[in-house]
Amino acid sequence: MSRLKLVGLVAVPALLAAAVPAAYAVGAPQPHASTAVNGDVLKGLNKNATRTGNVAAGKRISVAISLTPRDAKALDTFVAKVSDPRSSSYGHYLTKHQFAARFGRTDAEVKHLKEYLRSQGVTVTAVHSGNLLVDASGTAAQLEKAFGTKLSTWKDASSGRSFYANDTAPALPTAIASLVSDVAGLNNRVQLHHQAPSTVTPHNGPGGGYTPAQLKGGYNVSGTYTGSGQKLALIEFDGFQQSNITKYDTNYSLGSPTPTVQTVDGGSGALGDGQVEVELDIEVLHAIAPKANVTVFEGPNSDAGEVDTYQAIVDSGIPTTSISWGAAESARTTSNINAVDAVFKAGAAQGLGFYAASGDSGSDDAGNGGTSVDYPASDPYVTGVGGTKLTVTSSNVWSKEVAWSGGGGGKSSVFKIPSWQTAVQKSAGGGYRQVPDVSAHANPSPGVSVYSQGSWTAVGGTSAAAPEWAAFAALYNQQAAAAGKANLGFANPALYTANGTGFHDITSGSNGAYSAATGWDFTSGWGSYNAATLASKLLG
Repeated sequence: MSRLKLVGLVAVPALLAAAVPAAYAVGAPQPHASTAVNGDVLKGLNKNATRTGNVAAGKRISVAISLTPRDAKALDTFVAKVSDPRSSSYGHYLTKHQFAARFGRTDAEVKHLKEYLRSQGVTVTAVHSGNLLVDASGTAAQLEKAFGTKLSTWKDASSGRSFYANDTAPALPTAIASLVSDVAGLNNRVQLHHQAPSTVTPHNGPGGGYTPAQLKGGYNVSGTYTGSGQKLALIEFDGFQQSNITKYDTNYSLGSPTPTVQTVDGGSGALGDGQVEVELDIEVLHAIAPKANVTVFEGPNSDAGEVDTYQAIVDSGIPTTSISWGAAESARTTSNINAVDAVFKAGAAQGLGFYAASGDSGSDDAGNGGTSVDYPASDPYVTGVGGTKLTVTSSNVWSKEVAWSGGGGGKSSVFKIPSWQTAVQKSAGGGYRQVPDVSAHANPSPGVSVYSQGSWTAVGGTSAAAPEWAAFAALYNQQAAAAGKANLGFANPALYTANGTGFHDITSGSNGAYSAATGWDFTSGWGSYNAATLASKLLG
């Protein structure tokens, strides 16, 4: 499970509605009537970092400005209906053009934002589909003027790493601020971390770890379904080498299509230690859905890059995405969570499903001795995937499965429990979103067999479990297409309606504060999938 480290959690008050001024004179000072985008500033900087100076006035910085959807309540209702298998609207998703027309900001509203930014010398670089995300760039001085804040340089007390951040929440003319939920990019404290590969005593695969045959056999994946004709997306903040993927595919005779790379905001830069992470994700997808077409979206290590990369996936229309990067909810600002959540919600309205690793720190995702969960696995529009240890027989049939001690799980501190989860509401959840929803093999011993950085090894973690579930969604979508039915899309309402049918119920093991039990639990959710029976149940 890769870690996306961020800082701060503060509340966001309701935004006030107001008319947007028609135009702004170039170079004019920001109007006096301005409103802060609250929740958009790192909290406690003076406690865990030392200010070292001002950001150079000429430093060029990119930002991503998130806008609130029109008629947010109607959007919530729409997503609930199209995702509920008991609704007559189930599967009747919107195209991205229909979504923009119904829930995006109007062209006039976006135009006024663009005019304001340009009047401050800021360059607008893109308006994404849906009219809910605007990219821009400018010098530090221009951004300080446009957003009414000061950018300072800091040094982290624990890591010694230098970064920059806005001193106060960005402020915009009140009428425009009423449309804005987040301005990502005014700080670059984000640090990407990933779990180091865990090499174990060789099992059956080269270098140890389960093979494609063992994973497919353990989860009852029929040889009839290969993911042919289906598309899968990966969000990554590092790159990979195709030679390693080719070696893996050739070794197991998978015949998988070569992954496509789509860079966002310039990509993720030079190969780093997250390379193993990316190659794990690709190879697990190939193991279970070998004929699916995989697109790897590579974005930069920044909060603006994160939002833009998720938006690029929604723009692409690829129906299923696997996510192995995250951070504890408490490590993120509320405005950042709101910005990413808005992209997931837009995706759900358009029939897109997201599967996110729940973390590898058990019930203490924040590592502070308490209980906490990982985001985006805790997002109500994401399927959170926990970890198990799978055991298969010599003939590659499911034998037993227990909860993995490192698998993330618990209650959200941000999101109230969604309606589709209330049937399994636990007192320990306190009325908040419960994580994970499902689970799959993640224990590093035996892990999964991968070829990375020129050698065979075994890797574990919920970073393996998330693509195991995303691959199932591709297999399901292949069957649904053959039956003339809609894609699975945002899966949680349908998975909870299945009420355990099609799952291996995990009833033993613990992730720290929580223990596995019959039915849904905080360690494994509903459990892992029996591909044949779960697909049959979901197809009705």
